[in-house]
Amino acid sequence: MRRILHIDMDAFFAAVEQKRHPELIGKPVVIGGSGDPTQRGVVSTASYEARKFGIHSALPLRTAYKLCPEAVFLPVDYEEYSRVSAEVKNILREFSPVMEDVGIDEAFLDISESAEPSEEISKKIKEKIKAELDITCSIGIAPNKLLAKIASDLKKPDGLTIINETDIEKIIWPLAVRKLWGVGPKTEAHLKSININTIGALAVMPLEKLTEHFGPSYGNYLYEASKGVDESPLVTHWEPKSSSRETTFQRDTDDWQTIARTLAGLTKEVSEDLKHSGYAGKTVTVKIRFDDFKTYTRAKTMAEFTDSNEVIRKAAFESLSRIKLEKKVRLIGVRVSGLKKTQGKA
Repeated sequence: MRRILHIDMDAFFAAVEQKRHPELIGKPVVIGGSGDPTQRGVVSTASYEARKFGIHSALPLRTAYKLCPEAVFLPVDYEEYSRVSAEVKNILREFSPVMEDVGIDEAFLDISESAEPSEEISKKIKEKIKAELDITCSIGIAPNKLLAKIASDLKKPDGLTIINETDIEKIIWPLAVRKLWGVGPKTEAHLKSININTIGALAVMPLEKLTEHFGPSYGNYLYEASKGVDESPLVTHWEPKSSSRETTFQRDTDDWQTIARTLAGLTKEVSEDLKHSGYAGKTVTVKIRFDDFKTYTRAKTMAEFTDSNEVIRKAAFESLSRIKLEKKVRLIGVRVSGLKKTQGKA
């Protein structure tokens, strides 16, 4: 029997800020963009005190301010959050060498080889993170990654939830279908349109119907996932597929110099990321979103792999020239994909 833990840090960015600024403890804290709610940007994380006002991730900062004007708005400090995240991951590796680093605030841990009970290991992890970093996490324990991730979200913050295969009908099936890992807004809307609102309702839907609506691959995934089936292993090492940067202008602009200067800055950041991580790419893609939210992408695939800022910038501007800039631009982005390790950076 596999024993998988999903460790999910509680309101991570906000928790880090409250730790280094104790005067913020107990106050609604919103992290996002430049920290100015009068400017464009979205919420990255909201403290639990802020969530009571309906503030959540991806909400526009201006909307968050309307919901809670008294909230403390702070800019995103990825450098500090990444540093604390690395400390969390080092603690987790003390309990098992088999860890999948999912993101800055979450990870999976395989403790199948440990003789110690899952609940005891989880309690020790929580205690050590609290004692050393003074922040909390919620942990889900289950036979696979899918169920462990669902479990960690059921009792937040500072929760500990165990789900066994015998609990699926009782605990998992009554949940909203959106709680299923991999179900986003579009899939949720489609499922609701065919009267599928819960995971249980999805679980009794014939496989043929699901593949008819979602295709063979995703349909089969939904069929198995709704029954709690997940054989996917922990990915302890992964290779990036792309490196990208994008920015939203504070005011929509049709000024060519502003657009060009911004794109040049983004390509420089991407090329520096590639050099730092030891990768080179072959395809450069530029994304433009206009003030009417219509979004266009154009790409150029080069003959050779490169991490050169000059080459990437040239390809980006060639791609940009194939988009008619007849309206004001809201967002611009650049991505380099088709990556491979550069020589000597194994």
